[in-house]
Amino acid sequence: MHSDKASIGLRIAAWGGLLFLHFPIFIIFLYAFNTENAAFSFPPQGLTLKWFAVAFARNDVLDAIVLSLQVACIATLTALVLGTLAAAALYRRAFFGKESLSLMLILPIALPGIVTGIALLSAFKALGIEPGVLTIVIGHATFCVVIVYNNVIARLRRTSHNLIEASMDLGADGWQTFRYIILPNLGSALLAGGMLAFALSFDEIIVTTFTAGHERTLPIWLLNQLSRPRDVPVTNVVAMLVMLVTMLPILGAYYLTRGGDSVAGSGGK
Repeated sequence: MHSDKASIGLRIAAWGGLLFLHFPIFIIFLYAFNTENAAFSFPPQGLTLKWFAVAFARNDVLDAIVLSLQVACIATLTALVLGTLAAAALYRRAFFGKESLSLMLILPIALPGIVTGIALLSAFKALGIEPGVLTIVIGHATFCVVIVYNNVIARLRRTSHNLIEASMDLGADGWQTFRYIILPNLGSALLAGGMLAFALSFDEIIVTTFTAGHERTLPIWLLNQLSRPRDVPVTNVVAMLVMLVTMLPILGAYYLTRGGDSVAGSGGK
C-alpha cells in the first residue's frame, strides 16, 4: 500500500515537472494563432491563421529558413561521413593516443558554446577566412560529428564481430563487408544520428553568433526580433516552426534507437 502511494506521488511529480518545462512551449504555440488585438493578453481573445500567411510572405523569414535548412543539411551530411569514419577507425584498432583522440572528438559537445564559438572565430581570423555560410557549417559540424560518432560507435559495439569475420571468410573484401554487413546494421543508428544532428544544427545560436558574420540563420533572426515588439505574432509563428522542426527529429531518433539492443548480430536473445 505504501509503495502504491509512493508510485502515485512520483508520477504526479514527474507529470508536474513535465508540465512546468513544457508550459512555455504551449504558450508559444497558442500565441502563434492569437488575434492581432489580443497579442499581449492571456487567455487569447480569439484564434486566427493570419500570422502564418504574414510570416511566410516575408522575404527575411524565408531567407532565414532557407539558410538554416542549407546549413543543417550540409553540416549533417558532413557529420555522417566524418562521424562514421571516425567511429569505424576507433572501434577496433588499439593504438597510441586513441583515448586522447576519442576525447578530442567528444570535447566540442561538452564545451560551452561560447568557448567553441570564440575558438572557431579566432581560428578563422588567423587563417584569413571571412565569416559566412562556410564558417557556420564548419562550426555546426564540430558538434554534429560528435552526435553521429556516439550513435555509430555504440551500434558497432553491439554488433557481433563474427558477422564481419564470416563475410571475410566467404571471400568478401573490405568494401563489400562494409556495404552488405556493417552498413545495414548501422542504418537506424546513422538515421537517428543524422536526425539529431540536423535538429541541433537547425536551432543552434551560440556558435552561430560567432561564425555567421552578416548571415542570419533562423535562430539569429528570432534573436533580433526580441527588439521588435510589433512583430510578436510573426515571431511566435517562426518560433513554433523552429520547435517543430527540432522536436520531430529528436522524437524520431528516440524511437529509432530505443530498440538498439535487438539489431542483427548484437547477441541479444
